[in-house]
Amino acid sequence: MLDDVVRLIRENEDFFLVTHLGPDGDALGSQIALGRFLQKLGKRAAMINSEEPPYSLDWMPGADDVEVFDGSLDQHEALADADVAFVLDTNDEERLGKVGSMVRESTATTVLIDHHLEPEQWFDLAFVRDRAAATGELIYELIAAIDPDLIEETIATGLYTAIMTDTGSFRYSSVTPQLHRIVADILERGAISPAPIHETIYDRKSMPGLRLLGRTLNRIRLRYDGQLGYSAVTQRMVEDTGASWDDKQGFVNYVLSIEGVKAALLFSEVDDGAKISFRSEADVRVDEWARHFGGGGHRNAAGAYVKRPSFEEAIEDVVEAAGRFVEFDTPHGPDGQLSPEDQAYLETLLEDKSD
Repeated sequence: MLDDVVRLIRENEDFFLVTHLGPDGDALGSQIALGRFLQKLGKRAAMINSEEPPYSLDWMPGADDVEVFDGSLDQHEALADADVAFVLDTNDEERLGKVGSMVRESTATTVLIDHHLEPEQWFDLAFVRDRAAATGELIYELIAAIDPDLIEETIATGLYTAIMTDTGSFRYSSVTPQLHRIVADILERGAISPAPIHETIYDRKSMPGLRLLGRTLNRIRLRYDGQLGYSAVTQRMVEDTGASWDDKQGFVNYVLSIEGVKAALLFSEVDDGAKISFRSEADVRVDEWARHFGGGGHRNAAGAYVKRPSFEEAIEDVVEAAGRFVEFDTPHGPDGQLSPEDQAYLETLLEDKSD
């Protein structure tokens, strides 16, 4: 697979790169790194997404080269002229937003580079390894197979950001000695320091964002004798604090950091249900749990969009299903029913809406 992608890069000149809605560090970092690498090879590489990057990533070198799709003639021509279209860090047309159907229907050779399970079958070529820590790891392997000496600051920052963010700052089970060797090579070739990157992504908080964090922490609830933790961010909370939805980046990790918690959830309210972030300790899987609700992801980090008549029903259904996908030491609650504390928690969410 890698050799086939290398051949396509060597034999073609025009490329189109796209990644998923709400691009995270792995998505944007991989896109920028591959796009800049292609340009340094003397190729033409258009990078176009359906949504802007979040506040925590807009500082990245090369981010200004990534366009947001606006339907312009130039953007349509960029895809029409492309010999190869790379789809990065997602294997689902719907997750590409407005650009998805355009890429699928284009005449370009479509190449998937990803580390998620169960890809859709419309790609012409797939360079996929679900054991990879990040899509950025696969992009590094691709660059290393062609010319690693072209790795400079922008490429290195993209690759490091991709790998660091998708491994939870190198704490997930996907982290291997080989991955650390890859990261060392990236840091050396790009002459970059990891500390400023980590600080900019995780330590740059707005005051409204901190207010939202405070309210989210105050709503944490525990189940299964403290082995499952979850919290919720409502639309009312975002409005009251003056925060943005981007500010909740990383909130779920605070829940996971509680002593004794094996799996953590963060529910974000949408009009027809909830978006859920799933996180877990190294030996606990949450990807199958997320997949049951139409989502997906990795062993320790996954997500889902659960449509229900109400936000509260989405929370109840996902929490009640936990015991079927995570092996807790002790079951919690009679017949898997919500405890009185959890029922009271859901009632507070309803009160928020009625105020």
